[in-house]
Amino acid sequence: MPPDTLLHSDIQGLELLARGKVRDIYAVDDALLAIVTTDRLSAFDVVMPDPVPGKGIVLTQLSRFWFDQFQDLVANHITDYTLADVTGDASVPRSLEDRTMIVKRLRPLPMEAVARGYLIGSGWKDYQRDGAVCGHDLPSDLQLADALPTPLFTPATKAEFGEHDENISRERLADLIGASLAKRVEALTLKIYRRGAAHARNRGIIIADTKLEFGLDEEDQLHLIDEVLTPDSSRFWPESSYAVGQSPSSFDKQFVRDYLETLNWDKTAPGPALPEDVLSGTAERYQLAFDLLTGPQA
Repeated sequence: MPPDTLLHSDIQGLELLARGKVRDIYAVDDALLAIVTTDRLSAFDVVMPDPVPGKGIVLTQLSRFWFDQFQDLVANHITDYTLADVTGDASVPRSLEDRTMIVKRLRPLPMEAVARGYLIGSGWKDYQRDGAVCGHDLPSDLQLADALPTPLFTPATKAEFGEHDENISRERLADLIGASLAKRVEALTLKIYRRGAAHARNRGIIIADTKLEFGLDEEDQLHLIDEVLTPDSSRFWPESSYAVGQSPSSFDKQFVRDYLETLNWDKTAPGPALPEDVLSGTAERYQLAFDLLTGPQA
């Protein structure tokens, strides 16, 4: 592996609380957490055995970019502390700092807030079967990868490690977190999606869909948390090659999913080894998306 590639982190002096599919979470104190985004990659809710070089840095820095873009809409969990600040170790490698966020300890809402702007993935399968996506009725003449008449909010439960997320109705979400909070989460999710999608479109990227996460502080103030509009949490399509009726090429981990679909694999752990060209191709796509989204408008 390249020297800056990270499969599992090990931060001395901090208690490891959890290893997720991609992120390692450490306790700093009662108010702060350290979240390290590794180069692990999950597909079909299974963590692959091979890391994607530099992926965690791209995800962290892109999330930081978006958190800043949306801070007028909703508070977020980012703080100004660095890993060196909280460990007292001034020799923390730059590559580890660049993939680490020191964040507020919050109570995550037990759901994922999904916004869909295009008909793809599980939404396309639902539409073919029911003429609807997660309870939203749609016109009968839509094609694969068509733009939806209006972006849809389709919440899901947040699965335990190794399990699959499950789409739920807006009524079920209201039962889970309360009607008022559910309405605010829906409104914010669609505002964030629309603003992010417009920014991306100006840079040649279509954001087909995305999932967001939110948490509450001790005063029940809502915060945007985790990651935002990244290639791990969203579908990014190059506008230049987009065409209705076909599955678009992508800047996200669909590249890995497409490879995995060619294998005789039952989509359960353990995941298969990934060839070098798939790993390097994924890394290149992630970096290109970052450069387009955060750089100057063409």
